[in-house]
Amino acid sequence: MNIEKLNTDFGIADHIKFMEGAGGLPFIKIDNDRATAVISVYAGQVLSYQPANESHNLMFLSEAAYYQAGKGIKGGAPICWPWFGPDPEQQGRPAHGFVRTRFWNVTKTGINADGDCEVTLGLTDSPETRSIWPHLFDLSLEITVGESLALELVTRNKTAQPVSITQALHTYFKIGDIEQVAIAGLEGAEYVDKTDNGIVKVQTGAVTIDREVDRIYRNAARELVIEDASLGRRIRILSRGSKTAVVWNPWAKISAEMGDLKDDDYERFVCVETANADLDVVEVPAGGEYRLAANYRIERDLAEVLKDIKSLQ
Repeated sequence: MNIEKLNTDFGIADHIKFMEGAGGLPFIKIDNDRATAVISVYAGQVLSYQPANESHNLMFLSEAAYYQAGKGIKGGAPICWPWFGPDPEQQGRPAHGFVRTRFWNVTKTGINADGDCEVTLGLTDSPETRSIWPHLFDLSLEITVGESLALELVTRNKTAQPVSITQALHTYFKIGDIEQVAIAGLEGAEYVDKTDNGIVKVQTGAVTIDREVDRIYRNAARELVIEDASLGRRIRILSRGSKTAVVWNPWAKISAEMGDLKDDDYERFVCVETANADLDVVEVPAGGEYRLAANYRIERDLAEVLKDIKSLQ
């Protein structure tokens, strides 16, 4: 991709800039009064989002992440589509689909009435994608960067028959200490425990993590909150078009085995994913569309805010 042409066609002075990123991949740098963000055109993936008044990023991005064609980028908000998890037809196709290892197109940029930056990335079917998944589609990711980060994944079915998909916004959230994290909003929900042979269990109390966790929560609430005591903040997640939430942390053994994670990275992130997975299969009607959306906002308790202010005096 030609960075100069992208800047000419879609750049917005002082707000949206295209640049060569890690591995030579095209990145989009977002900067406004409310926040900064970095988006990779490869994979259609937000890599970073940091509100102007925050000293820590919302997102975790591995220092050992791969930045090369055919590899997923470990961190930020990868897109799982048109299936979540292993190949549902067991044909040897890649886990989590194929769009997180493809170059997307930039289709639109702008500044909305609130001064938030908007970027839309798109991906359409090709002979290559149809050899993997034999359907005509138009996929887009609408990104809004402001006081919160909003992601909306839009699937448009261009075929004459309904198409079934599963999908996820596989977001990695940066946290201070995994053992001081609690995830609220899933109390009483059934979940599939993928670390225990897929046994269905019921969540008691808030979700805490002291070992490997890989769970698909059914009929999840639209609003979830990550309480991050170590960083003195909470992350509020508001979802739309989703009945499923996935919570994942690999813990020590798997983190050490992954080439694109440092051995102790598991201590610094948790994935809380807005998804359509497990029983939550989406049927997109012929010529129709489906929208999966999430909004992420960092909040602080008043006591923490006052402590921060006092430390600056």
